[in-house]
This record gives sequence, structure tokens and C-alpha cells, in this order.
Amino acid sequence: MSIPKGTIKEYTFTSNELGEELELLVYLPANFSPLYKYSVAIAQDGRDYFQLGRIGRVTDELIYQQEIENIIIVGVPYRDVHDRWNKYHPSGEKQAAYIRFLAHELVPFIDKEFPTYHMGKGRALIGDSLGATVSLLTALQYPNTFGKCILQSPFVNDVVEQAVKEFEHPHLLELYHVIGKQETEVPTTDGKKKNFIEPNRRLSGLFKQKGFSYFYDEFDGNHTWKNWQPDVKRALKEIF
Repeated sequence: MSIPKGTIKEYTFTSNELGEELELLVYLPANFSPLYKYSVAIAQDGRDYFQLGRIGRVTDELIYQQEIENIIIVGVPYRDVHDRWNKYHPSGEKQAAYIRFLAHELVPFIDKEFPTYHMGKGRALIGDSLGATVSLLTALQYPNTFGKCILQSPFVNDVVEQAVKEFEHPHLLELYHVIGKQETEVPTTDGKKKNFIEPNRRLSGLFKQKGFSYFYDEFDGNHTWKNWQPDVKRALKEIF
């Protein structure tokens, strides 16, 4: 029997925080009904997660097999690599505004449009690389709004490590964290190559030390969707 497919709708959203119109991609499961309540996954790199990560197809399968709860996925695409860096990187000039957009504009919109659980544990942020970085920093800043976080190969620097060290409520957050063993020379937007695995191992040590509810794994592979895509299924099962 074929697996019922959910639908993906496109929305245009005007953000006052960012001063721009954003595109949103919203996945609703095949059995969607306004009579039920849904958890929400908000994906940075939204188009990438649907096209390269195949997150819609994976969710169809997991819901059909009753391996996860009913979820809605909201993807927030970026315009280009510079737009992405500005919104996701700790030094990006729009990062603070992007985090406010997620917490103060996007969540109220989702809760108004769809039958969702209005609590932190009912919402997860997902991201790869810099998308994982901004997801983590957002959850640390708004743990009562976002209670779950999926981090695939996050960029980690002193700002990120310091934010984790200063976080005082680890019981509010549930984390999923993976990094590739070959992520030793990752090309970055500034043209340099950076070692991702060592800072991620330090970050993992901090998470464990702080006592977060936490899943960690190192996969055999590098900083690409070839490795993140197969991991999406396990990430959703762990978090939902």
C-alpha cells in the first residue's frame, strides 16, 4: 500500500523585525484535521530541508508507520548565501532580528493559523551548519517557546560556547546533535576552511556537563546533505 502524502503550501509573510517579505513552506500531514493538535518543527534552510533533506517524504513515512506524533513542518528559506550568513551567523547583522522574528512573529502566526500545542515542548527548531547555530541560539534565548532543537553539524564558535555555558535552564531543552568525523576542513562563506568536529566535541561536552536531555552521534562523513539527509529520519524519531 502506498504511503499517503502530506501537502506543502507556500505562504508570504511580512516581517516587521526583518523589514522584508519572507516565503514560508508549510507541510501538513496527509491526515491533517483542525480537530487535532500538532507539534511544530521550524526548519531554517527551509527549501533545502524539503528538497535535499526530503523532510516531507520522511515525515509522511514516519507518521504512517506511527513512529512519530503528528507534526507540522514550517520551512523558512533563505534568499542567497549572503542573506543566510547575515541571518544565521553569530556575527551576522540580521541575526538578532531573525531570532526575534522566529520567537515573536513566526510562532504567533503558526499558532493562529494551525491547531498547535502552545508550549515549548510542542515546538522544535531544526537546522544544518549555520542553520543549526541560529536554531540553538534561538532556543537558548527562548527556551519556553522552543523546547526542542535538532542540530546537524552546527558551526560553533566562542559566542555559541559562551551562550551554552551561561544558560541556566537545561531542563527546558531537549537536544539532538550530530557531526561528521570527516568535518575537519569545511569550506565557509569567507573562503576559509574550518575544523568543525573539534568545536562540536567541546560543545557536546558542555551539553553533557550542563545536564541537557541530549542525543549525540558522530557519523562517518563530511559537511554535506549526502550525510544529513539519511539522518533526518532518526532526528525526527528522537525528538518527536
